[in-house]
Amino acid sequence: MSTVMTEAEREAFLADRHVGVLAVSRDGRAPLAVPIWYGYEPGGDVLLWMDRDSMKDRAIRKAGRVSLVAQFEQFPYAYVSVEGPVVANDEPPTREEALAIAGRYLPQADAQAFVEANLRSDGSSILVRMRPERWLSQDQSKS
Repeated sequence: MSTVMTEAEREAFLADRHVGVLAVSRDGRAPLAVPIWYGYEPGGDVLLWMDRDSMKDRAIRKAGRVSLVAQFEQFPYAYVSVEGPVVANDEPPTREEALAIAGRYLPQADAQAFVEANLRSDGSSILVRMRPERWLSQDQSKS
């Protein structure tokens, strides 16, 4: 039996709450690989909220593509890796978008406080949208 997830399984897995690992290529250096909170709904774009001109933002702007890995770190192990082009990276997230991302990882009151403290209206907060194009997955519970 194959351990590769179906399209529906991998989209549901990515939509679940996981801290992702963002990977972005860099000229002449090892890829940037950092943990990140993200947002995703099946069939949609991967959403990444970050500060403009951060190391992540600069690498993403230069590369134009990113990869994201989400994994389950306890047996039975599972992961989804998704790669694709950046289709938007210049607009700030709305308060609702920022709350949706933070709310995946924090209780509602904490998510609201996090957004109040970190969402900047001066244009220094941006929402990066990656369109999923290539997928890899494995679910060892299927073996």
